[in-house]
Amino acid sequence: MAAQAAARTAQPRRFRLRDITEDRRVALMLALGFACGLPILLVFSTLSAWLATAGIQRTSIGLLSYVSFAYSLKFLWAPVIDRFDLPVLARWLGRRRAWMVAAQVGVALGLIGMSQGDPAASLSFMVICALLTAFASATQDIVVDSWRIDAAPTERQGVMLAAYQLGYAVARAFAGAGALYIAQGAGWSLAYGAMAALMLVGLVAALLAPRQDPVTVPGERRSLATTLRVAVVDPFSDLVRRKGARLILILALIMFYRLPDIISGVMAQPFYIEKAFTLTEIANVTKVYGVIVGILGAFVGGLSVIRLGLNWTLLIGGIIGAASNLMFTWLALSGPERAAMPFFWVANGGVDTGDLMLLLQANSGAGGTLIPWIPERAPLSLFVLSISIDNFAGNFAGTALIAYMSSLTSPAFVATQYALLSSLYALPGKFVGGFSGFMVDAMGYPAFFAASAGIGIPVALLCIVLMILREGREEPVPEPAPEAEVVAMKV
Repeated sequence: MAAQAAARTAQPRRFRLRDITEDRRVALMLALGFACGLPILLVFSTLSAWLATAGIQRTSIGLLSYVSFAYSLKFLWAPVIDRFDLPVLARWLGRRRAWMVAAQVGVALGLIGMSQGDPAASLSFMVICALLTAFASATQDIVVDSWRIDAAPTERQGVMLAAYQLGYAVARAFAGAGALYIAQGAGWSLAYGAMAALMLVGLVAALLAPRQDPVTVPGERRSLATTLRVAVVDPFSDLVRRKGARLILILALIMFYRLPDIISGVMAQPFYIEKAFTLTEIANVTKVYGVIVGILGAFVGGLSVIRLGLNWTLLIGGIIGAASNLMFTWLALSGPERAAMPFFWVANGGVDTGDLMLLLQANSGAGGTLIPWIPERAPLSLFVLSISIDNFAGNFAGTALIAYMSSLTSPAFVATQYALLSSLYALPGKFVGGFSGFMVDAMGYPAFFAASAGIGIPVALLCIVLMILREGREEPVPEPAPEAEVVAMKV
């Protein structure tokens, strides 16, 4: 009994770099985290920068952001991956590693296809390759999480997760700043080709990983419908039972809370490029300096939860997270926006503007000169200030939301309820973000960022209402799940 009590009260050991050499699984987790973190920016913000430099319309860039829906909807095909084997490959590697290798090869092929594409010549080909990359990447996330849970005991999961997050962060630096550096000096094709080659890190780790497949429970043959019930319906029903009518306000808050950041994020890279910043400057400010400021914001957010409490931190984060978009309104007003198609045709004393191909067709055979239009450069100091405030406030708000969603989960459904809530918070922003290009064309960048900041008003009101209702302070103790069901869910 004393040993059990000591085990319950023992604090999880923090991640140390020495753990990588002491436990091979931790080193493998570091590499697998790198493989999971690499593709997401390459089909989102980095791809937006490529499309913007290629002269693709804002509306198309916004709609292309829908490929990131794969990450929010991956729970739909997760039960299939948990239950079915890949032909031939599963017999050699086992179910988990077979899906892992297949997903990583899919990501690499998608990135190679994108490296060989030309957005200006064939945007549809780029869309297909981006969809393949996103779907394979989301599948890889599912399998890596499953392998991690099965490969290490509960007391080692903290170290495994820390290694995963470290690898994930390093990969985002490569896919963000690294890809922009290469594109600035050697072109986008080489940049995406280099990122595809880096997927070898995860592929080698998958082949070296111990075979870790689900254990079949004798007499248990769960249907796909039952699996979906356990993974989706039961956790949501538990939330309804515990929260009642308040759940409507809670879900509304979760869906609106990060909406300003997600919507503005789709147009961020095209906006920076249209303000005449180079790819190197964007990488330095947003992907290097901005990450450091963001870490500071997350740290202060965590400290605020401890000192001020979750409700007040949630309110402050919702306000400053949305209001920080006003900095981009200021940046947008600091200089003229570039034309949608940055070319002038000068002929016979007149000037015409428009798409490059249309200008060439309209003026074929006529004398004239085609010259690029160079916009007035926006102040770099204002760009740095905008990124500083936005990243600090955004990560402060993100920490508050993560803490809040974690507080909503029941001990019987921690993983599944958190996965559902985290998918829900991103879905509205991704849906609306697809139309962000149309919004910018209709409103202009200053009004677009100001309107996104205005979403902070209903967010603040929802926070205040939930504080008045004393949300989270008076809640019945959840009923523990039967031990047999917990074991079945683990399997």
